[in-house]
Amino acid sequence: MLDFSSSGRPPREPVFSIPPAAAVLAAALLIIQAALEFVTPAGQAALVLDFGFIPGRETLALWPGRLAALLAQSESDARALDSARLWRATTALHSGLKPWTFLTYAFLHASWNHVILNCVWLMAFGPPLARRFGTLRFFAFFLATSACAAALHWAAAPMDFTPLIGASGAASGFMAGAVRFMFQAGEPLGRGPKRFSPERAASLYEVFTDRRALAFVGVWLATNVLFGAGAQTLGLSDMPVAWIAHIGGFVGGLALFPLFDGIGRRF
Repeated sequence: MLDFSSSGRPPREPVFSIPPAAAVLAAALLIIQAALEFVTPAGQAALVLDFGFIPGRETLALWPGRLAALLAQSESDARALDSARLWRATTALHSGLKPWTFLTYAFLHASWNHVILNCVWLMAFGPPLARRFGTLRFFAFFLATSACAAALHWAAAPMDFTPLIGASGAASGFMAGAVRFMFQAGEPLGRGPKRFSPERAASLYEVFTDRRALAFVGVWLATNVLFGAGAQTLGLSDMPVAWIAHIGGFVGGLALFPLFDGIGRRF
């Protein structure tokens, strides 16, 4: 039995209702970006090198012999020479295994446009996840999808010495997490009447057999690949877009969602 107000009408839901956890996350990213405005360019570069994720640095920390091979190859290979120059610029004085950078890179951004765009995506898909997960699991999910994004980026380019920064991978993970339940009955995009309690999450089998979910995943994947491959060519970005990291975050969010969901744990 539903308990309506004294007017006899169901309670109105606010048009904009952002859970505190999602608001705090966006505020943290914006505050960090604002704080960086008061840091000298040299200080900003040092922060990126210490807290940004550099795949080649992790590779050399685990397999130091690969540096000698890179330097030898750079004598005759232009691409290897570019990598060696990047190594000297980014890693030579900031070497060693830095496992925290699998997480901390997500809190740094290259510009205000970069952080604002990521906040828009996080606010689009973060609030429903925050309501389902609760505060602690919401932040843990953000960190987990960030790590997944960095891990796939590392696997795809183990000797890349360009620092990876930004919460785009986690934002992709949020989108994937939302796919697990937003097409279910009772949700805004699902079939059936809207209910006051959230529905269980779909299993991966149900996600990949639902035409709407498949269409969402397909459009996201195509857009991500096209934008990532052509952003610089089209003048949409001054820097390379780490689209493989986005895929890592998305796959991580899709697969790990049940570990954080407090409503149902269906794989």
